[in-house]
This record gives sequence, C-alpha cells and structure tokens, in this order.
Amino acid sequence: MTPLKTFLNSMTGRVFLALMVGIVAAAALTQWLAVNERQRTLERYRNFHSLERAEQIIETADVVRPESRQQYLAVASKGSVQLEVSADTDLTIHPATEFSQALAQRLPREIQVIPVPERPAECDRWRAGTGLFAPTQWRGTCEAVKLAMSDGQVLKLSVLPPRSPPPTGHNEYTVFVPFLICIAVLAYLVTRMAVRPLKQLAQAAKDLGNDINKPPLELAGAAEIRQASAAFNAMQARIRQYIAQRTEMLAAITHDLQTPLTRLRLRLEKVDDADLQQKLIGDLSAMQQMIREGLDLARSMDRSGTMQKLDLDSLLDSVCADAVDAGQEVELKGQSGMALLGRPLDVQRCLVNLIDNAVKYGQKATVTVERLAGAARVRIRDEGPGIPQDQLARVFEPFYRLESSRSRSSGGTGLGLTIARNIAEQHGATLSLANGDGGGLEAVLTLPEFYAGK
Repeated sequence: MTPLKTFLNSMTGRVFLALMVGIVAAAALTQWLAVNERQRTLERYRNFHSLERAEQIIETADVVRPESRQQYLAVASKGSVQLEVSADTDLTIHPATEFSQALAQRLPREIQVIPVPERPAECDRWRAGTGLFAPTQWRGTCEAVKLAMSDGQVLKLSVLPPRSPPPTGHNEYTVFVPFLICIAVLAYLVTRMAVRPLKQLAQAAKDLGNDINKPPLELAGAAEIRQASAAFNAMQARIRQYIAQRTEMLAAITHDLQTPLTRLRLRLEKVDDADLQQKLIGDLSAMQQMIREGLDLARSMDRSGTMQKLDLDSLLDSVCADAVDAGQEVELKGQSGMALLGRPLDVQRCLVNLIDNAVKYGQKATVTVERLAGAARVRIRDEGPGIPQDQLARVFEPFYRLESSRSRSSGGTGLGLTIARNIAEQHGATLSLANGDGGGLEAVLTLPEFYAGK
C-alpha cells in the first residue's frame, strides 16, 4: 500500500480531505460570486457610460453639417460606441429595448430612435477569461439601433462589448494558490488536533493488551475526550478486577486441591491390591499434573511481577542444560548476543514448555537462536509427526489435545502451549507453530526490539 493510500485510509487523511474539499468548495463559490458581482458592477458602469457616450456623439452629429458628418463619424466612432451612416433606410419600428428607451428619453424629439432586431456579431463572440471564474462572454448592453436625424438622414448606432477584458489588478492564480496552501496547512493542523486524542486512545487500547496494569489515561483535552478517557479507565479497572478475580479463583482451587490429593496418595499406599494401587496412583498423578499446570496457567496470566534485564543466551543455555540433565535430547545452536526485559521465571517457564513439548512428541528438540534487526528469534524444532495445518492455531487453546500421538496418554494436559503463549504475549513477543518441510514441528518465538537491547 502506497503512503498516499495509507494516509487517505486513515482518520487523519479522511478528515483532512473532507475539510479541504469543503473549504475549497466554499472558497471557490465565494470567489465565483465575487467575480460575478464585480462583472455585473462593471457592466452597469459600462452601460451607463455607453448611454452617455451615445448621447454625446448623436447630439454632436445632429448639429454637424451633412457634408462634414461623415468625417466626424469616422473620428468619433473608434470605441465600443460606433455611429455610422446606415445603408438600410427602413424605419420599421420593432419592440424597444431598455437601452433604446433610455436613449430616446435623453435625445431631442427631433431625433427618432428605432430598435432593430439584429444583434451585432460581436455580441456573441467568446473571449478568453482573465481568471479562474471570469465570464467568457459580455453580458452588458450590446445591440444596434437606427436613428432618424433631424435632417432626415438615417444613422446606425452600435453598442459593442469592450475590445479587451478590463484589468483586474492581480492574477487570480497568484492569490488562489497561496490561499489553498494556507488552507491545507490549517486543515492539516486542525485534523491532527482532532485526531490525536483518538490515536492516543487507540494506542492506550493496544498497550492495554500488553499490560493490563498500565497507568490510566490522563483526563485532559475537550469534554468529550475527557469523558472517553474516563470511560476507558473505568473499563481497564473492571477488566483488571475480573482478571485478578479469575486468576485468584483458579490459583485458590488448584492450590486447595493439593492437600486432599496428597492425603489420597498416602491412603493409597495402604491398598493391598498392587495392580489396583498402581492404576489409582497413575490417575492421581495425572490429576496432580493437571492441577500443577492449572496453577501455572493462573500464574501465566498474572502481570504483577517485576521486569528485569535478562541475558537470552545465558537463559537458553541454562534451560537446555537442565533438560539434558533430566535425560532429554536437546541441542542448542547459535547465539543472539542480546538482553531482553522480562520476568525470569515466566520466560524460563515459556522456554521449558516449548522444549518439553518438542521432546515429548518429537523425541528430540533442536533449539536455534539468531539475531534479527533489533529482535531475537528462537526456533525449537522436533522430529515428530507434526500437526495438521488446520489445527495449528487450535493447539494454543486451553485443554485442547489432538486425537493422535499428542493426547493425554503421552502425558499432555493441553495447557503447555497456552501457558507459553500467555507468557510470550505478556513480554511483547510472538509465538507461532509451523510444520517443517522435512517433517517435524517448529515453534518460533520472536522477541521484538522494544523488549530487546544490547
């Protein structure tokens, strides 16, 4: 995904785009209205000026002697108001226009004003606009009228559009572009100010998944933001209370069951039937194993321990050495040269569970550690049958066991991987399972840079 698409898909990008479209549309509408109002004012002024100019040259032409009138008209008719001798002497009266009526009121009664239906060709001629919103056609007075002078001569008066658009005094592009830049900066700042609390709330929700005991949000900002922060803090407190109650309940149950189970084991020693005695002791041992792992599961959900700086290589070496001493076939390869922040017993429990799982179902565990870009990756591979692809995610569920060799008959309770994943998530790590190309199952534990350093 490109950075632009990522930005537009974000809340910041969408709010910014909405603000920009709205502000630009409002500015464009305002500019269009202003330009059109200015154009209408200019047209009214030109109409009045044309009427004044037409009155002047007509009255002057009327007093000029007929033999000199043609020369006068050639000199006077050089602007947008042109007066010339008409080749058409038809004086048929057509409907009057606003301009012809106003002109007739200004001229002496001896001069007759006769509107004509044909408009000059220049009236409909398009012209280049001088700005973004400037009209491309003259909308002021543009028409022709015939004049019957006092001596009987017929003249034609043409009121034409200005030859060139009037100067506006500035280039609209040089004004509109800086305006857009300023609006874009303002819209971006407003967007960031509006979206920042949402980002902080989203980050707080993300951090809550990693640390339920994270300090509550500070109640600051607008009233709505303070209200949302207070609701978030209340939710965090309730979740923390529920988790604590569940953990305490599970820990209490598993702890309290240890005493009666111990008494049962002592009483089983008095059973005379040796075969029955061994079966009962086996069932009791399985129950005690489940209780111990249940207690470990409760502890794996407890985040109240103190984080310490740990040397990953030393910890792996110690765990693998203990496994070898216990008779397990475990091999350690590689070094990370990194320290990580975590709770020592929890991280050790996570690694022990993964190694025990590999040895239990794959007879042998090969532990490989390597350093990535600011992270450490631990791979624990066995030589077992692997896990069906559609069940790789389900094995992390509590008490879930496969129906094949990974069953209770081999000593599994279905909590080892659940405990390992809980501990990994508490330390900001990721734990995943994958089947190897040549067989076997590989558990990959990746510790991110935030929790790892030199």
